[in-house]
Amino acid sequence: MTLGTHRLRVLRHARFRRFLLGQTTSLLGSGMNTIATTFAVLHLPGGGVDAVGGVMAARILAVLVVLLLGGVFTDRLGARTVMLAADVLRFGSQGVLALLLLTGGVRIWEVVVLAVLLGVGEGGFMPGLSALVPGLVPDGELADANALLEMARPMTSIAGPGLAGLLVAAFDAGTVVAVDAVSYGVSVVALVGLPVSRVQAPGRGLFSELGRGWREFTSRTWLWVTTLHIGFFNCLLWAPFLVLGPSIADQRLGGARAWGLVLALEGIGAIVGGALLLGRSPRRGLTWSVAASAGWAVPAATLAMGLPLAWVAGAAFFAGIGAAVCTTLAATVIQRDVPAEVRGRISAFDSLGAFALGPLGLALAGPVSGVVGAERLLGFGVLWQVTAVGVVLAVPSVRRHEATPPMAARVDAVR
Repeated sequence: MTLGTHRLRVLRHARFRRFLLGQTTSLLGSGMNTIATTFAVLHLPGGGVDAVGGVMAARILAVLVVLLLGGVFTDRLGARTVMLAADVLRFGSQGVLALLLLTGGVRIWEVVVLAVLLGVGEGGFMPGLSALVPGLVPDGELADANALLEMARPMTSIAGPGLAGLLVAAFDAGTVVAVDAVSYGVSVVALVGLPVSRVQAPGRGLFSELGRGWREFTSRTWLWVTTLHIGFFNCLLWAPFLVLGPSIADQRLGGARAWGLVLALEGIGAIVGGALLLGRSPRRGLTWSVAASAGWAVPAATLAMGLPLAWVAGAAFFAGIGAAVCTTLAATVIQRDVPAEVRGRISAFDSLGAFALGPLGLALAGPVSGVVGAERLLGFGVLWQVTAVGVVLAVPSVRRHEATPPMAARVDAVR
C-alpha cells in the first residue's frame, strides 16, 4: 500500500464517502448562497447595505439560539435524524426564496424570515457533525475523516463564491439560490442512505438534559478552556481582521482583487493543512491544536506592520494550515474523549462558546478602530492571541492531555 493510498484509506468506507459527498455539495451551495442573497437584497425595493446586514444578523442569531436545542435533540433522537430534519428545513427555505426571487415577488421581510429558517436549520445541523462521524469510520481513522471534512470547507469556500458570481452574471440571483436549495437536497439524499444511530433513553426534560450537558462540558477543564480561547480569538482577532482587512487592502494593497487573493490563499493553506494531517493522529492532539491556533495571528500581524501584499498573502496561507490543524485535531479529541450519549450537547456548547462573541467583535471593530487606529487594534489582537496560546498551553489539563487509544470494539456504532 502506497503512502497516498494509506492516507486515503478512510474513503474505503461507503457510509463516510456518502456523507462526505453530501456535505461537500451542501457546503458548495452555501458558499454560493451568500453571494446570491447579498446581491438579491441589494437590488430589492428597500434593500441596501443595511438590509444585507439585517439579513445576515438574523441568520446568525437564529443559529446561536437553536444550537443548544440542536445538541439536546441530537443526543435524544440521533444525529442522523436531526441533521436530516435540518437539511429538509434548509432545502425548503432556500427553495421558497428561489421561487420568490425568480417570480419577482419577494420583499425584504420575507428574505429575513427565510434567513431565520435557514439559520435554524444550520443550528440544528451543526451539533450532529461531531456525533455522526464516529459512527461512520473506525476510531483509528477519525482524524483522517475530520481532515477530509475540514478540507471540503476551504475548497467550497473558494469555488462557491466564484461560481456564484458567474451564475449571477449569466442568469440571476434566484437561479443561484435554487442551486443552493438543490445542494441541500443532495445532502438529504446522502443522509437518508445512512443507518439510524443508536440513541440513549430521553432524560426527564429539556432543561434536565441541558443541565447534564453543561455539567459534562464544565467538568472537562481542557474543553471549556479551549472553547473560551477560540471564542475570544473570534472576537478580538478574527473579527477585526475580517472587518478591517478589506479596508486596508483597498487603501494600500490593491483593492478587492488583492483581498480576494489573501482569502483564497488562506483557503488553499487549509486544504494543504488537511492533506498534511491525513494518515497522522498525534498522541497529544489537543496540544498541537492549541499551538496551531497561533498561526491565525500571522496575517493580522502583517497588516498591523504595514507589510506588502506578498507578505500578507503568504501569512494567510500559513494561517490556513494552522486553522486546518487546529480544527481537525480539536474535533477528533472531542469525538474520542466525550461520551457518545452527550456528544451532541457538548458540541453545541462548544460551538456556542466559540462563536457567541464573534458578532460583538464584528460590530465593534469599526468604531474601535476609528478611535485607536486599525493597525493598533489588529496589533492588540495579535498580542492577545499569542499570549492566550501560551496561557492555555500552561493549563495542566491541556498540556497533559493525551488522546484516548482507539477502541477495539465500537460502543457507538450504527445499526
